[in-house]
Amino acid sequence: MSIMSQPTLLDMPTMRRSPRRVGSTYFIRTFGCQMNDHDSERIAGLLDTDGMTRVDRAEDADLVVLNTCTIRDNADQKLYGYLGLLKSTKESRPGMRIAVGGCAAQKDKDLVRERADWVDVVFGTHNTHRVLDLLDHVDEWGPVTEVWEQTTNHDDIPSHLPVQRESDHSAWVTITIGCNNGCTFCIVPIVRGREISRRPGDIIGEVEGLAEQGVVEITLLGQNVNSYGRDLDLNGRKPLFADLLRRVGSIDAIRRIRYTSPHPKDIKEDVVYAMAETTSVADQLHLPLQSGSDRILAAMHRGYTAERFLAKLAMARGIIPGLSVSTDVIVGFPGETEEDFERTLAVMAEARFDNAFMFQFSPRPGTPAAEMSDQVDHVVVKERFDRLVEQQNRITFEHNQAAVGKRAEVLVEGPSRRDPSVATTRTGGNRIVHVAGTFRPGSFLDVRITRAAPHYLEGVLV
Repeated sequence: MSIMSQPTLLDMPTMRRSPRRVGSTYFIRTFGCQMNDHDSERIAGLLDTDGMTRVDRAEDADLVVLNTCTIRDNADQKLYGYLGLLKSTKESRPGMRIAVGGCAAQKDKDLVRERADWVDVVFGTHNTHRVLDLLDHVDEWGPVTEVWEQTTNHDDIPSHLPVQRESDHSAWVTITIGCNNGCTFCIVPIVRGREISRRPGDIIGEVEGLAEQGVVEITLLGQNVNSYGRDLDLNGRKPLFADLLRRVGSIDAIRRIRYTSPHPKDIKEDVVYAMAETTSVADQLHLPLQSGSDRILAAMHRGYTAERFLAKLAMARGIIPGLSVSTDVIVGFPGETEEDFERTLAVMAEARFDNAFMFQFSPRPGTPAAEMSDQVDHVVVKERFDRLVEQQNRITFEHNQAAVGKRAEVLVEGPSRRDPSVATTRTGGNRIVHVAGTFRPGSFLDVRITRAAPHYLEGVLV
């Protein structure tokens, strides 16, 4: 931890009872994954309790919070580009505060200061709950940087922070933070630390509270949900993720449960059977492949082969017929040859994922992959990436076409952005379905699929 002015923040209270910024405004921009989305909701909750009001533009805000990502290089570029734009805004509004948090701040706190000395607060991934105290410090003493190492005490995880959710009917629930896997391309263990699980009672209590607030869909979050509970000891027993799924599924008001992400090397039949036997758990699985080449998978330290991956996939589909499966794939990992890439194409064709999140390899400083000497030329990576996208888009469209004429239960998310007379809904398999009409967000509809497009479906109310 580094503090740029005195006295130290360790002497300050961590949760205040009375609001201090009544009438002030704030704006939050989030870069990155669902973990960051949820962290931003908690930051917004803290700012709301302090009397602040959220606005839609940074130019109108007294406080701008940037919750950052550092998974890929373009995330860093977006951050510093945006900070450059904010500099002139702040010069015209001397009272504006700018806070930078999240993964990029955790990893590169000094670089943020060096490249953007107009930032008032830099804070890391493990002290999000300290935002109000850091702002107090700035008001009294000036700019502050506070980045803490991850706690090893389960009771230190802030479980009961106020949350300002983007949706009234859907919510994220964190079950683990950090990751113990050593994937050579991944920065997450560096910026979020070792894995630590929340106690099941805390999780169930949070979900029950969300249900009382009208939430009907939750997504359980963890870098590797399969390993949930391995670090806990509850009277000599370690809770399992399958047990947690069943307990959450027993809460009547929660009608749809998702989770992300499992690790292919760890997913077992007990979790898939828990999905199959728990009505509210969606028939949807996100299973990151990353590469179809055993040689590249070994270099990535993924802990499985393509054959083992396909066997896990077959196991899951055998237990849950009609299971919708998505994946992640990295193209152009160091040392990837044309033969390696052809193996990825072949495995993707055999797996026939419903959807895929495909990325061009981006070396992240601090990871082993960034230091590998056999980086693949960007032109080659782009050409391979385009081929993979074309193949997967064709498979996704074929899955969508096969859905035409079938019925599905969908959850209404809200009016379509393009046409307010059409509702955007989502199936349990995570497919978007546009349905003509006006429906309450958070309600469930029974629809028949009438048309398939490459990336969405259309349906009518049954």
